[in-house]
Amino acid sequence: MTEGPEGGAGRIVVGVDGSPPSRQALRWGAHLAATFGASLDAVTAWEITSSNHDWSWIPSDRNPDQDTREALDQIVQDVFGDQPPAGLRRLVHQGQASKVLLDASEDAIMLVVGSRGHGGFAGLMLGSVSANVTAHAACPVLVIHGDQAPPK
Repeated sequence: MTEGPEGGAGRIVVGVDGSPPSRQALRWGAHLAATFGASLDAVTAWEITSSNHDWSWIPSDRNPDQDTREALDQIVQDVFGDQPPAGLRRLVHQGQASKVLLDASEDAIMLVVGSRGHGGFAGLMLGSVSANVTAHAACPVLVIHGDQAPPK
């Protein structure tokens, strides 16, 4: 298990895709990390497949990894303003979101995700990524529903 800030125990991983539930998961992850003295990782994934585009190549002027890093930075700014949690790590990985989160949380004390992300089935109560990680994660998973903010 990794140590958090000031010798605290562990690391909390939050899946971030920019959706309102994932932004709320980031708020809760920060609250829990502060409560437990754990470090906090905001993790996002990018993937380009021929099934989600009618082309299977990336234009030479595009950099999906950099674009995703910039989007994650903006999400962190939107959620925390100019005061992100101390020691927050922003991690961007290429791959399918569930697998990226499962790998990133392998030695974490908790994985926090929103109940629904930017998938194509907005009416579902539990998204495919959150359902997959709750079934397969090696650590406890907290799925954030609703818009209740963590205590201050």
